[in-house]
Amino acid sequence: QVQLVESGGGLVQAGGSLRLSCAASTRIFSINTMGWHRQAPGKQRELVASVTSGGSTNYADSVKGRFTISRDNAENTVYLQMNSLKPEDTAVYYCNANLVHLLTRRRQDYWGQGTQVTVSS
Repeated sequence: QVQLVESGGGLVQAGGSLRLSCAASTRIFSINTMGWHRQAPGKQRELVASVTSGGSTNYADSVKGRFTISRDNAENTVYLQMNSLKPEDTAVYYCNANLVHLLTRRRQDYWGQGTQVTVSS
């Protein structure tokens, strides 16, 4: 079974930084897009940033200039460097990968379990 394991969340003061990591493990043939979404209490899940296997990136307007997404294709890992954090960035952050399963060769989306990011004012 494919697993996405996230790490790096926590509590930080406004203006601070955090770095999230997400590693996709086992039974992977190939990975297309990897990304981060977030969901704040009472709000819908939203895309924060994504990166293709070729390195093309996409960011939500609210994080442009503050967050940077990157990936290590050899390690099937995606990172999210978050700088100049604001209280409104507080949410559960979910890793996502669109990948082809090694055995079934089917493409589908997989999600991590989520990691809490809390920014205090």
